[in-house]
Amino acid sequence: MMMSTSDKFEIIHEALSQENSLLCVTHLCDIAGVSRSGYYRWVGAVETREERERKDQDDFEKILIAFNHRGYSKGARGVHMNLLHQDPPVRMNLKKIRRLMSKYNLYCPIRRPNPYRRMAKSVKSNNVADNIVNREFKKRWPTKCIAY
Repeated sequence: MMMSTSDKFEIIHEALSQENSLLCVTHLCDIAGVSRSGYYRWVGAVETREERERKDQDDFEKILIAFNHRGYSKGARGVHMNLLHQDPPVRMNLKKIRRLMSKYNLYCPIRRPNPYRRMAKSVKSNNVADNIVNREFKKRWPTKCIAY
């Protein structure tokens, strides 16, 4: 499993925040294969990540209301249209809706195939009949082309 850079920064931060830590940021970043400036930018962006997470949760609540509207689940496009028809209308990018639905494991079950049709297909799966007559067609001479 490959670790994301955010996971690596989290591990470095935990190692440095322990008491009596003699570790150096430069060496830990070299070991993890990330840049030191990237680590410090990640440390400074804690409030930004929390703000984005809070906005994502607020937007996901709106998506969930639109998803469960009329008692059946919808896909991302159905959610998008439902958000546009709310009062007041909510304009949200389709990619954001898909991102939040996958982030919070919300999915629309796809239409399943008809089981009766599937059984009927499996019954007549062997359509090739046996060669009981065993007729052999051999061409003995070339046919003549008759011009009219």
